[in-house]
Amino acid sequence: MGRSRYEEIAEALRQAIRSGAHPLGSRLPSESDLAARWGASRGTVRQAVALLVSEGLIGSRQGARRVVLRQERRQSFQQLNSFAQWARAMGCEVSSRILERTVRPATDEEAARLDAEPGGEVLYVLRLRHLDGEPVMVERTVYAEWVAPAVLALPEDCVSIMDSIAERADVVAHYGEHLIDAVAAGSEDARLLRVRRASPLLRQRHLTYTAAGRAIEWTDDRYRAGSVVFNVMNSAAAAPLERHAGPDVTG
Repeated sequence: MGRSRYEEIAEALRQAIRSGAHPLGSRLPSESDLAARWGASRGTVRQAVALLVSEGLIGSRQGARRVVLRQERRQSFQQLNSFAQWARAMGCEVSSRILERTVRPATDEEAARLDAEPGGEVLYVLRLRHLDGEPVMVERTVYAEWVAPAVLALPEDCVSIMDSIAERADVVAHYGEHLIDAVAAGSEDARLLRVRRASPLLRQRHLTYTAAGRAIEWTDDRYRAGSVVFNVMNSAAAAPLERHAGPDVTG
């Protein structure tokens, strides 16, 4: 399936911002100017602009020309997208390599997260993810036993496991829970990401479910510092982000 018109316009604007054609702090052309440039309706342009707002690239103020806020790789939690989907939307070249696939008993935490029997079999997968040829993320994922056969059938250079199992096995993620904190790089992280041991890494752990609420995966993603920025949009009426004390903080 090809991209919709608004996604094409959003991608062109995204590339223009990242290339510096629209510098930080500058204002984008008006909606009417963009509509004329692209031969599109103002409603389509608004959809494109809204997508960039959700990514934190441009300001959210309405009734005025949008201001360019950032040019980093920024990932929003408004939609449940795979790493590969997000990277492509940002105009990055994405690649992945599966380094290990092991069927083993679940730990107590993994069993609790995946709603599995303690000691039941799960599939552990270690992957290294690249953006534009650079290693940016080490991904350690535990898949529920019912998902394991579909993941084991994929090639080592599969770019997106979630996209592939959705297409091949109809295993589709509909809901996600995300936990974000910072950790120090261990020996394996440091070697794979080409950083010094104990360097700070941004960690995102997430649990994904099917539409029926069946757990698919429990993942620990560790990003090299400066490689990505996470974006959470909230308001006084709706605050999807919660704060919790870390393990080193006591009451």
